[in-house]
Amino acid sequence: MPIAAAQEKFRFFAKLSTEDIQQFLRFCEKRAVPKGDWLWTEGDRDNYAAFILSGKLGIKKKTEFGDKHVVVGTYGPGSVIGELCLLTCNPRAVSAICLEPSEVLILHSQKFEDLVTESPLLGLNLLRHMFMATSARLTKSYERIASIF
Repeated sequence: MPIAAAQEKFRFFAKLSTEDIQQFLRFCEKRAVPKGDWLWTEGDRDNYAAFILSGKLGIKKKTEFGDKHVVVGTYGPGSVIGELCLLTCNPRAVSAICLEPSEVLILHSQKFEDLVTESPLLGLNLLRHMFMATSARLTKSYERIASIF
């Protein structure tokens, strides 16, 4: 992936040097995911985050009505998803499905640990970026819940 494209799509990358971005990309795997394919399903025990390069992904949560799901978010280029499982060993709380053909960068938990060991400052910056994304989603969820009442 060209460095300029990474800097354009991800605010996190805009603050990094070309060398730091190249280092980060060494730990990632690029994956093309067709429309309709699941990136993961609720309950999976895989541990990775996905950085969306192109396309759109839907995040779904199972309901109490059998195989019914509710869409809890849609994300496009520049978004990171699955970051909680990158840092924990918990099963996936939601499912991720491609709503259109997508390309993502996959960062597995072991590769993240390797990155942190090799480049602690880069790892800290990445962790901050993921924490800010999670915090923004949580804030939005609080607002949605409050609007119901």
